[in-house]
Amino acid sequence: MDSGRSDRSPDFLFKLVLIGDTGVGKSCILLRFADDAFTESYISTIGVDFRFRTIKVENKTVKLQIWDTAGQERFRTITSAYYRGADGIIMVYDVTNAESFSHVADWLTEVNRYASESTCKLLVGNKNDMENKQVTSESAKEYADSLGIPFLETSAKSAANIEEAFLTMAAELIRIREKQQTATDDDRRAPCRRAPAAAAQAQRRILSARVAHTVGGNGERESCRTRRVSHTTGATES
Repeated sequence: MDSGRSDRSPDFLFKLVLIGDTGVGKSCILLRFADDAFTESYISTIGVDFRFRTIKVENKTVKLQIWDTAGQERFRTITSAYYRGADGIIMVYDVTNAESFSHVADWLTEVNRYASESTCKLLVGNKNDMENKQVTSESAKEYADSLGIPFLETSAKSAANIEEAFLTMAAELIRIREKQQTATDDDRRAPCRRAPAAAAQAQRRILSARVAHTVGGNGERESCRTRRVSHTTGATES
């Protein structure tokens, strides 16, 4: 999967939302992915921020609209509105902060409350370049597996797995979108497949009706002949 930028109309447009506690590095992840830059003094997001980036995934051009939401509790009512219509949710925690990992369950509850059931989810443990890890990769992977979602550890500072996180999400969204399109196309073709069968069945009913009518007509003619013969015989005897 090669990333890149393109001015032509994209094959897919996906809305992604980054969520997680304040200070876990959501804005740094977005800055690294969108601008390939990093700063230690990034100001906490107030409300929401968003960026666009177009990438290439398996020869498909994908435009990502990425929303960076504030992690502070007082902004929850604002950020929850952005879950609606989201194609993918990236839940971020800080590997050096066990509390931020435990809060993932709270964020997930909000996602399930406001986002669509079909929304893709990805768990990301950021700051894996730090040495004082409080959340092991194994425990995070086990938790992600229990949810049935992918998991990656990243570092906005070193850029480790930043591209991979968004490419993983985009590839899964493409798979789902194409599967939905195939199902829709099958539904549209179904009446066309049923039409010849229905026509053949109607033709058989018409043919059966004609045969029944013919048999019935012959019976009536036979009865008339029988009555005429009987009438003639009766006249002779008298």
